[in-house]
Amino acid sequence: MMRNLLTKAVASAAVAVLMLGAAACSKEREGGSSDDGSTSGKGFAGDAVIGVALPSKTSENWVLAGDLFTNGLKEAGFKADVQYAGASTTVADQQAQISAMITKGAKVIVIGATDAAQLSTQVKQAKESGAVVIAYDRLITNTPDVDYYVAFDNFKVGQLQGQALLEGMKARKATGPWNIELFSGSPDDNNSAVFFNGAMDVLKPLIDKGDIVVGSGQTDVKQTAVQGWKAENAQQRMDSLLTSTYNGGRTLDGALSPNDTLARAVLTSIKGAGKALPVVTGQDSEAESVKSIMAGEQYSTINKDTRKLVAASIAMVKALQGGGSPEVNDTKSYDNGVKVVPSYLLPPVIVTKANAAESYANDPKLAPLTK
Repeated sequence: MMRNLLTKAVASAAVAVLMLGAAACSKEREGGSSDDGSTSGKGFAGDAVIGVALPSKTSENWVLAGDLFTNGLKEAGFKADVQYAGASTTVADQQAQISAMITKGAKVIVIGATDAAQLSTQVKQAKESGAVVIAYDRLITNTPDVDYYVAFDNFKVGQLQGQALLEGMKARKATGPWNIELFSGSPDDNNSAVFFNGAMDVLKPLIDKGDIVVGSGQTDVKQTAVQGWKAENAQQRMDSLLTSTYNGGRTLDGALSPNDTLARAVLTSIKGAGKALPVVTGQDSEAESVKSIMAGEQYSTINKDTRKLVAASIAMVKALQGGGSPEVNDTKSYDNGVKVVPSYLLPPVIVTKANAAESYANDPKLAPLTK
């Protein structure tokens, strides 16, 4: 996957999201011209149906996203059709939901994919119906029919997680070797490999030098995957690793966890075994993990403000409704296997106990947890 490792300016991204109308209609920013492979057209009615297909409610951010889409699209005058895949997380639920949105005449379908590689038929049907398809948070792969991608810079997320893991371990023990274990997300989520590869961009050189030792030897994304992003699967794997690799005097210094739900599961396993807590990373700024960070247990998370991501998505919808091209700021990095998808990327922010109060100062839900 091609990657552009230049981080976009935080201020520019924030302004672009907040100025929804003007920013969304711009065609002259980097990568935003009408000949970049994106889709623009004649527009559509201001009260059109807009479909939003999301995965099951496996994390706080997916629940929040659904509420924000429902309210934000209605406030903008659209008919919002927001659906979640079932608790089983099977892709069949989402496939059926997208097909139903097409039948209802949705003009734009925003998709947070349950399985990034198994939606090509539905995405093609959407395109044939005249709808514009926006991949939300997770890139939809192996299809030419996805028009846009809106997400935080997920490779950068992984890099930040790797850096946080290393810095946290150095703070406890100045020099290596440090013993770690690696966890990655569900294999049916395209982001899982992106996060993992970003983290390994930081960690692998140190693994190769022997400064970092993966005790189990499991360094491949397939070996480290947690099916369905389920906490119980991560906890079971950590239980097994503790028994097989850390049952003697060997100390676990760190664990790379791709999100907060799995981070807490890893910590639960380690607590249950009565062992000292290692440095554990996360992502998503879930309330329970923010509490854990402030208590000195989980070391870090990533602040990916769902409010900004949904706002950027709705800005795209509004631009399309007006007949314009949505703003994108990256036309080189995200190759889905068939095409490079024009993308709007927001900058992620690493959060530890040291900067949590500052990071969440404007978040009414999380700010009180940092006091």
